[in-house]
Amino acid sequence: MHKNSSNEELQPYLNKKTVLVCKKDQDFILEGTPVVGLYFVYQGKAKIAKTGLMGKEQIIRFAKPGEIVGHRGFGYSQEYQISAKALERTVLCSFSTEVITKALLTVPSLTYDLLTFYSEELNRSETKVKKFAQMTVREKVIDALLYINRKFGQSKGLLNLQLTRKEIADFAGTTEEQVIRVLSSLKKEKLLNTEGKKIGIERVELLSKEIADHNYFIDS
Repeated sequence: MHKNSSNEELQPYLNKKTVLVCKKDQDFILEGTPVVGLYFVYQGKAKIAKTGLMGKEQIIRFAKPGEIVGHRGFGYSQEYQISAKALERTVLCSFSTEVITKALLTVPSLTYDLLTFYSEELNRSETKVKKFAQMTVREKVIDALLYINRKFGQSKGLLNLQLTRKEIADFAGTTEEQVIRVLSSLKKEKLLNTEGKKIGIERVELLSKEIADHNYFIDS
């Protein structure tokens, strides 16, 4: 939608958006609930997760301004297969399933861009599954930190996305205890620094080199 926002054909549909303002930690998609449409992040940050074995949360990705949320439930499912939560005050633009469907049938450029987006998403998902199967715990944690750095960057030497150790574990596919051990080790090696719960990467190039064989840069 954002990429095609200047397209005159799309204007009638853009005018039908609903703006939703979420507080920090507010859920705006619940896994298993009926699909009502798509969300675009206008301001803020969000995490997208899915329930795994034994009810354990698995964070799939994080979303920043300009990114879409809820697309995996669109077009084939009657229920959302993921949950989504605001990580800070977040402003969302929501489009109903009816509006999105009519827009896709009317604006070919939007349909093509969405098709390309789904293709890229599938490639990233397949790459991540293969990558995770080959990584050690240390490599998984490093990969998660580099992903956050690529996506959100750092300010004053600290990552612009503050996560709990559990959230890092849920994203890296490991345990909170293992994350704490890896972070402690990386800090001793002067590759990371911490300030309370905040984490900063001191040597991005060294961490990148450590997991270069796994094509860390693909999942951005």
